[in-house]
Amino acid sequence: MISPVLVLFSGFLCHVAIAGRTCPKPDDLPFSVVVPLKASYDPGEQITYSCKPGYVSRGGMRRFTCPLTGMWPINTLKCTPRVCPFAGILENGAVRYTTFEYPNTISFACNTGFYLNGTNSAKCTEEGKWSPELPVCTPVTCPPPPLPKFATLSVYKPSAGNNSLYRDTAVFECLPLYVMFGNDTVTCTSHGNWTELPECREVKCPFPSRPDNGFVNYPAKQALYYKDKATYGCHDAYTLDGPEEVECTKLGNWSATPSCKASCKVSVKKATVIYQGERVKIQEKFKNGMLHGDKVSFFCKNKEKKCSYTEDAQCIDGTLEVPTCFKEHSSLAFWKTDAWDVKPC
Repeated sequence: MISPVLVLFSGFLCHVAIAGRTCPKPDDLPFSVVVPLKASYDPGEQITYSCKPGYVSRGGMRRFTCPLTGMWPINTLKCTPRVCPFAGILENGAVRYTTFEYPNTISFACNTGFYLNGTNSAKCTEEGKWSPELPVCTPVTCPPPPLPKFATLSVYKPSAGNNSLYRDTAVFECLPLYVMFGNDTVTCTSHGNWTELPECREVKCPFPSRPDNGFVNYPAKQALYYKDKATYGCHDAYTLDGPEEVECTKLGNWSATPSCKASCKVSVKKATVIYQGERVKIQEKFKNGMLHGDKVSFFCKNKEKKCSYTEDAQCIDGTLEVPTCFKEHSSLAFWKTDAWDVKPC
């Protein structure tokens, strides 16, 4: 026969053992919440797992009951981020991103010549949508270029209605008597404005001075302007040093200042020289003198080597310096050989 005291004691121990098997605080799962969340649970109490906003699970929420064993069942819940629609292409621009998942942000930039019409970044929301809405890249346009004073547009073809697109150009020209300073072509920039405009100015040149021993002709006007021309000439026995025709430049001066240079008298009575690649007798070729700028080559002897060489001489404004090595051959010394007839060194 079992003692009543033993029965009561056994029942007390069983009650204590069952009452002590509480469930611990449930495990944390990434991106999920537990309701209710407590440090411990009595057998029979329920908890519910659900994903945080912006995350979804494959099987929805999970409900668990604390068992008498005090051990929660295995939880296979996985919360994954919502994915926003693909936004990796921006026409005429670029999208910078890592993923399209919540809560990532993507940024936008447009190619040169386009600007962002809308936001420069967007965030994937809890609902799996982009906020704000995605932008578009709109072409940059320039209004018609301003017209500089005393200028006209010679080339202008707007490609966007009355406006121009990035890199479109316009070309100016100045009215007669005006000179352009700067580039005649302007370009529509990526900022929607034009590059620096040219300037048209009136340019006058002073009346050209008459050269000594010469003359100058120019238009009979009260003033001489850009592109006007003047012509120069010299009197007999003088040679024009410089161009025959000069022009008024955009700097307000003449393109050149010609002068008249004197001819040279030839002091040598007899000599064979080289002129323009040919052998000539100086006394015959230049019997009326050498013009300014004319150049000849005299023959000289190298007595040690018994050969000949040449040295140049040029008429410079009435002066001709004969090389010191040249020795004029006397007609009386018929037995001597002229330098030009000696073999070259």
